[in-house]
Amino acid sequence: MELQKVLSERRSIRRYKNSSIPQNDIETIIQAAQEAPSWKNSQTARYHVVQTEKMVKKIKKEALPEFNAKNVADAPVLIVMSFVGSRSGFDKDKNPVNEVGEGWGFYDCGLATENLLLKATELGYGTLVMGIRDEVKLRELLNIPQDEIIVAVIGLGIQDIAPSKPERKPLLDVLKWH
Repeated sequence: MELQKVLSERRSIRRYKNSSIPQNDIETIIQAAQEAPSWKNSQTARYHVVQTEKMVKKIKKEALPEFNAKNVADAPVLIVMSFVGSRSGFDKDKNPVNEVGEGWGFYDCGLATENLLLKATELGYGTLVMGIRDEVKLRELLNIPQDEIIVAVIGLGIQDIAPSKPERKPLLDVLKWH
């Protein structure tokens, strides 16, 4: 699929067909995320893939609020995105190198997430990025180390809905020439 088409067709999907995803497709999607740039090539993004039916149900029930659990009720895969803290945007002694500090880790994780979403779209899958989640419960259930900062949970599956494209602001409302 051509990049512009992928960019135009990607949507946040809130209804999925209850169908599994081949592991090699999941690996291809994660490999695309790994191609994203990162601060000094630190590659701090981490991907905790939840695909067993039992654990997917447990995460939906115990670590997502009811509205998000409903939005991904039939999504067969959940990906918990995190990054290793105090590395991206820090020097070797763990001092921030500018005022953004830990923000570089979030930025890098966002770049990786976008690659993940676009690759999933290219392969014919739908995704939903959820920022409202129970960080403590996710850490406990998935044994996520304390040095990783959990950013989001992404639902992944075959979409069972084709939402229309949301309107975008006019270019001149967001573009400033200097």
